[in-house]
Amino acid sequence: MHQDLVLLLDDDPEQSIPLPTADEEKEMSRSDIPDTLPILTLRNTVLFPGVVLPITVGRDTSLKLVKDAFGDDRLIGVVAQRSAETEDPTPDDLYEYGTVASILKLIKMPDGSKSIVIQGKRRFRVSQYVQTEPYFTARVEPIVEEMGDEDIEVQARIRSIKELAIQIVNLSPNLPSEAAYAIQNIESPTFLIHFIASNLQIEVEDKQELLETLPLIERAELVMEHLNQELQVLQLSEEIRTRVKTDVDQQQREYLLRQQLKAIQDELGESEGNAGEVRELREKADKKALPDHVREILDKELEKLARSNPASPDYAVTRNYVDWILDIPWLDYSEDMLDIKKAGEILDEDHYGLQSVKQRILEYLAVLKLKGDMKAPILCFHGPPGVGKTSLGKSIARALGREFVRMSLGGVRDEAEIRGHRRTYVGALPGRVIQGMKKAGTANPVFMLDEVDKLGSDFRGDPSSALLEVLDPEQNNAFNDHYLEADYDLSKVLFIATANYLEMIPPPLRDRMEMIEINGYTQEEKLAIARQYLVPRQIERNGLKKKQFSLTKPALELIIDGYTRESGVRQLERTIGSVARGVAKKVAMGESEGEKVQPSDIESYLKARRFYSDVAERTAVPGVATGLAWTPVGGDILFIEASVSRGNGRMILTGQLGDVMKESAQAALSYVKANAESWHIPADAFRYWDLHIHVPAGAVPKDGPSAGVAMLSALISIYTQRKVKHNIAMTGEITLRGMVLPVGGIKEKVLAAKRAGIKQVILPEKNRKDVEEIEADSLKGLQIDYVKRMDDVVEQVLLKTQVNNPETFFVIPDKDKNPRGFGTGTVQATA
Repeated sequence: MHQDLVLLLDDDPEQSIPLPTADEEKEMSRSDIPDTLPILTLRNTVLFPGVVLPITVGRDTSLKLVKDAFGDDRLIGVVAQRSAETEDPTPDDLYEYGTVASILKLIKMPDGSKSIVIQGKRRFRVSQYVQTEPYFTARVEPIVEEMGDEDIEVQARIRSIKELAIQIVNLSPNLPSEAAYAIQNIESPTFLIHFIASNLQIEVEDKQELLETLPLIERAELVMEHLNQELQVLQLSEEIRTRVKTDVDQQQREYLLRQQLKAIQDELGESEGNAGEVRELREKADKKALPDHVREILDKELEKLARSNPASPDYAVTRNYVDWILDIPWLDYSEDMLDIKKAGEILDEDHYGLQSVKQRILEYLAVLKLKGDMKAPILCFHGPPGVGKTSLGKSIARALGREFVRMSLGGVRDEAEIRGHRRTYVGALPGRVIQGMKKAGTANPVFMLDEVDKLGSDFRGDPSSALLEVLDPEQNNAFNDHYLEADYDLSKVLFIATANYLEMIPPPLRDRMEMIEINGYTQEEKLAIARQYLVPRQIERNGLKKKQFSLTKPALELIIDGYTRESGVRQLERTIGSVARGVAKKVAMGESEGEKVQPSDIESYLKARRFYSDVAERTAVPGVATGLAWTPVGGDILFIEASVSRGNGRMILTGQLGDVMKESAQAALSYVKANAESWHIPADAFRYWDLHIHVPAGAVPKDGPSAGVAMLSALISIYTQRKVKHNIAMTGEITLRGMVLPVGGIKEKVLAAKRAGIKQVILPEKNRKDVEEIEADSLKGLQIDYVKRMDDVVEQVLLKTQVNNPETFFVIPDKDKNPRGFGTGTVQATA
């Protein structure tokens, strides 16, 4: 029900046609009609008795008929065509039954066409067409109506028809609410059926069937059937409308239309949205090697994607997830280069020294070659900066023929950086591990976790704990990223971690890795590295040619010894680069065609020498001993200075010493006091003299037990007034029993001693094994002695000659003695 009813209700009240009453309907159905009527053919509708119908007249024959009939105020017959496409129908193209009508209005339109308003009177059957020109004329037989208005069955059906029609009006967005009131007020059952039948949105054939059905009760049944169908359609439309947003602004218009289309397609079972895009993804998935559990997940996500609207936010999330699954290498492995000899040559070509690391990689390749398949080890290179830990990972990847991925962990504090974010978050992504695997493109790359000791933890979680699963060979074959929510096999990945401070790595994480220490380089190793790698690289970076720049061996030795004091070679490379830039400036300005830099030329490029050996000057008086220290950037020498002054037996410690170092000083003093008689130290030395221990440089914090031997040597030197030999350095922890215990960082300390010009080094006996790992060439000109007790140290480090006699130097006459009594020997630390 649509236009006709609206037109009738909305017309000007003075021009509108009142609805017929029941009596008028009976009178109309029994009215006399001529035997012969002009026939007006309708294309796409059927006229029912009592119904007012507006019609646009376009055909010439119809215009002639309307003009004649309207002028003579004659009745006309209205018959529907069987096919609306027929332009010039013949009698065979028309239905047999029609409706007598009167022309109520004739309206001339601006375009020249005419519109009429007609009202049906009663039905008829065409018996014979008697004229076809200028329009159809036919003999007709009126149809006698069987009213049956008072029949109970008819009344029941009329009531049901009214209820159904009112429901349809209320559900339909195109019908005004006044239509329900009009339907409710129709008294005539026959007219109600004809009125509703005329306004049903059904085919012409179905309307014609209603017109030709004679018994009123059968007509009512047919109308109820059509009303039920239309009600179901409207209810379904309303259900579809509730699935989509109703408060739509201009920007959401396109989204709403697509949602409605999708909902209609779902109801019809014809939803194939995004078919082309999903088909491409399925083809890509078929070519991708995937584990079974991942393929099941992917199939579900593709089905979900096929049902999703491209404008929906969920569509983008699902599409992104599918793309990640298809981009990650699940079963794509690169072929390992199992030529062990060739791999060894590559490692030697890229890095000088580092034999222990190279040996471990070759062992891994050997086992992989013999076994064919094995879990990759988790290696951790730890050592001072600049020794080549990071670049070594690239070299290993080249030797294995694998892809290389580096992930910097410095400053990472969010656990989601490792495990990823769940898909419920906006902009969620997998963690860095999975991102690295996507970047590598293979499932067995060399994966470097750089600066693993710099991981932090706060309210966002502990990334080091998230790495436990990644770096555990027993469980990383089923690594679960929060974004993927599918197990990923990391067991074939060769993980290499790097760290400067081993103590900063959490113990559980450290336990899962195979620790490989990379110590600092000796002076000979630095020289070889500079000549083979650093100088050629700086020539290339500074735009020079090989013949334009070179450094002699003495010049390189001067740079290493006088301008750099480090374990690695990073500062050395920068210093060589400074010299190279100086030469490049001369070449660019035309002042020189190239330089072969000699030691005498270094100062012109690098200014004054920065480091000198002043061991001999510092140990020229009693109470000064040379110790050896380990720092994050390598080893260094450390001077322990002790002096005495008149007082009451206090000990003062300065130089920013840590608690452990203070305790070493107190232990050394206690040992000296306990064995004073054997060294002929008078008791007054501890009662009436204050002891001051200072460790330069005062602004640098220092701690650790390894300076115990040097402190004890300095104390014995000051109390016995015997100088310490200037060419000896020492390290080791002491006990109150005079034992010398082993310490760490031996290689760095020994190399630092050699750089400082030391000729003899005193080490604990239990550190002998650490010295054996140092190449013999690096120890040339250096004597190493091992001790177990402090007595052995004193015999080796102190000169026999006394500067002063302690028995006269420390003894104070009674009249000068402190009236307050004996000193307590307590420690007073100042900084």
